[in-house]
Amino acid sequence: MATDPADPSPLSYGGSGVDYDVIDPLKIAAQRAAAATAQHLDAHGFSEVESSRGESAYVVDVGPFYLASIVECLGSKALVADAMEKLTGKSAYAAIAQDTIAMAVNDLITVGATPLVVQAYWGAGGSEWFADTARSAALLKGWKAACDHCAIAWGGGETPALAGIVEAGRIDLAAACTGIVSPKNRLSLGDHLAPGDAIVLLASSGIHANGVSLARQLAARLPQGYLTPLGESAVPVSYGEALLEPTILYSPITEAVFRTGVRPHYAANITGHGWRKLMRHRADFVYRMHTVPDVPPVLKFIQAEAKMSDRDAYGTFNMGAGFALFVAAEDAERTAAAARKAGVDAWVAGKVEAGAKRLVIEPLGIEYEGSELGLRA
Repeated sequence: MATDPADPSPLSYGGSGVDYDVIDPLKIAAQRAAAATAQHLDAHGFSEVESSRGESAYVVDVGPFYLASIVECLGSKALVADAMEKLTGKSAYAAIAQDTIAMAVNDLITVGATPLVVQAYWGAGGSEWFADTARSAALLKGWKAACDHCAIAWGGGETPALAGIVEAGRIDLAAACTGIVSPKNRLSLGDHLAPGDAIVLLASSGIHANGVSLARQLAARLPQGYLTPLGESAVPVSYGEALLEPTILYSPITEAVFRTGVRPHYAANITGHGWRKLMRHRADFVYRMHTVPDVPPVLKFIQAEAKMSDRDAYGTFNMGAGFALFVAAEDAERTAAAARKAGVDAWVAGKVEAGAKRLVIEPLGIEYEGSELGLRA
């Protein structure tokens, strides 16, 4: 993705080739078409949980429990791994494997599910991709390690060689995940979300795997590219290394929260659309944030170098908060404490209020209207 290193103009996600104003209407049309297929579950004695349509995972009522499912693609982060391997000789595919599984698992758990099985999709630009045994071994090792971390079975997958579809030397990575919601009162589709609920944010580890197209565009502007040092990092690290920090797997955190007896009313995986994802629920509420976490150095760097306003940055990246749990106010501190004990920092950062749908980030003076997130039919 060539850009002019001397170009001082701001960068945007839409300008990097990802325009949600174009993509999101197709998602909404797909939801409407898909809804008409739910009747096919009747023949098996099952039914869909209708309110799960438009959420991060689809839920089916199978009687004694719910089944949830999701498929997610990694996106373009593998291109950063490929570029860094050429520059440093080091493979990052173990971390890339974790990113791919995280894209699916972190969506699945928003509905209260415990992940059970993950399936792999590794679509290469030709069979020669798999001939690099060190790279393939790193992908295998990272995939299994992520499954073990989440206590999830790796069921199988598909490894197509797609010459002419995927560029030679590249790979398209995706994961499908199935989980169980049991007992049924773990279901968190927002049915109990109400004014007064607290919003608990869980820390991110960096960019995760969203907004990477813009991050790659920025690398082309930097005189040292991916090898540009990040000055604010406690340990010397390059821009490329920071981008490759793997996405946090949040399922051990949500399981820890459930073990305390807390039943979240809703949850959001803060991925594409950034903090606007906090408004994903169908109903009209005001989401008022009084606390923002520290921004990871790599995201501070991107915002500064890409000349993005706070509004654009928080509407694109996770900015230090990778996941949100909406809980009863009396459960907020217990939820944050459970997350910290499980190894991820957390903050009681906001509250739900009555009113027309909007997100207010008070410390930054930012407001997003509900119309700025178009994900639901």
